[in-house]
Amino acid sequence: MSTSRVDGQWFREEDSSWAGYSVSLKIEEILFQGKSDFQDILVFKSTSFGVVLVLNGIIQCTERDERTYQEMIAHLPLNSHPNPQKVLVIGGGDGGVVREALKYKSVSSVVLCEIDQKVIDVCRKFLPSMASCLDDERVTIHVGDGIAYVKDHPGEFDVIITDAPDPIGMAEGLYQKAFYQDMKNALKSDGIMCCQGETTWFDLPLIKRMLKDCRSIFPRVAYAVGNTPTYVGGQMGYMLCSSDPKAKLVQPLRQYSDAELIKMNMQYYSPEIHVASFVLPFFIKKNLQEVLDT
Repeated sequence: MSTSRVDGQWFREEDSSWAGYSVSLKIEEILFQGKSDFQDILVFKSTSFGVVLVLNGIIQCTERDERTYQEMIAHLPLNSHPNPQKVLVIGGGDGGVVREALKYKSVSSVVLCEIDQKVIDVCRKFLPSMASCLDDERVTIHVGDGIAYVKDHPGEFDVIITDAPDPIGMAEGLYQKAFYQDMKNALKSDGIMCCQGETTWFDLPLIKRMLKDCRSIFPRVAYAVGNTPTYVGGQMGYMLCSSDPKAKLVQPLRQYSDAELIKMNMQYYSPEIHVASFVLPFFIKKNLQEVLDT
């Protein structure tokens, strides 16, 4: 169970599943603290990582390193799809994933399905570098349950990205086999989905179960890792699945030049990082090889 506390000038994220370990950031100023109908919300300005968003005691993003996560969870699937046009983002009320999806000229619409309006409102005010994109004419905001939404939209999307918090409380259903099946049903025949894939340092049994569930549903399954300093273990995993048995998830379809990456305002993702992220440390490969594509 995740907990957090403010010790004087420090925010500490702790969890009973990793005893003796915490993530701590020094607080310069608390900008917002309150409750929505769904969760506790804290926003503070940190000494070295800029503005920080915390939900239910868990760090969701910081200004300094948010692109390490937002770019990977968005561009891994988008740059594996030949022509992404309709994109669904489940969760992600901070707007970061939507911002990245809008960088593709082929994308004609992005639906943001976020259950908590308060998160959207708070991020519009305190994290405009992420949330200002929600005013783009291609964006539709649906405030509601993502699990119910995918059930009601069969065969509609080219790419679905689940930017979910950890599988606790209301987010637990986003990590269940039934939800993965509903996402497959909501994808077009060549559709790709990408889910937040936890950290291999603490969550390998859960990751293996998630991949096993998806392996029974999708013909193509892959797992990537990237580095985000303020997430537990300094690492985040990404689970990619495709409805197309011929999809090459580990190979980017667009080989962006450095000049193109600069124009896209990319900070972390590149075609080289795309390929490298699927090269897993041996302890991960050993544990997951039976449920991954060979």
